[in-house]
Amino acid sequence: MPPAGTMRAMDRNFPCSPYDREGGLVYFPRMLDKIRMMRRGELPADYHANLGRGFDECCCDFLQVRYRDLAEQVTEGRPDSEVLDWAFAHGRRPNEMELFIWNEFMRKCGWRDDYSERLRARLEGLGMDGRGDVQTMFDLIEVDEGRAPGGAAATGV
Repeated sequence: MPPAGTMRAMDRNFPCSPYDREGGLVYFPRMLDKIRMMRRGELPADYHANLGRGFDECCCDFLQVRYRDLAEQVTEGRPDSEVLDWAFAHGRRPNEMELFIWNEFMRKCGWRDDYSERLRARLEGLGMDGRGDVQTMFDLIEVDEGRAPGGAAATGV
């Protein structure tokens, strides 16, 4: 039997990794991927309730744009780079240090912070509470969707 989390990936398509970047910004491509998948009817049902919430909301808050307005740009067929340019023009353009802080916060969310208990609870709920290699929320997403935790993109390169 495959390790916990890998069966789901074989059964369905998932959004891209939260470690993926656009314009140096982690998570942004995943948020857009979820919007596109929802529009096509391909987003797994258990993802629907959190669209525009959680990390999606954090990302929009960071960029100072409304999720609804950003989603409209995506549904008009714009590529990730154009949607990000739109966000910079209608919200804010973070500087290099702000991008670094955002990326490091997101990559490490769940590791010794306010999300730690939520991470433990989700691991338990998925039957993965013994997974010492899953230390962050991004790791949990990766494993739950059948990818290795901390993937190659986790290095920040």
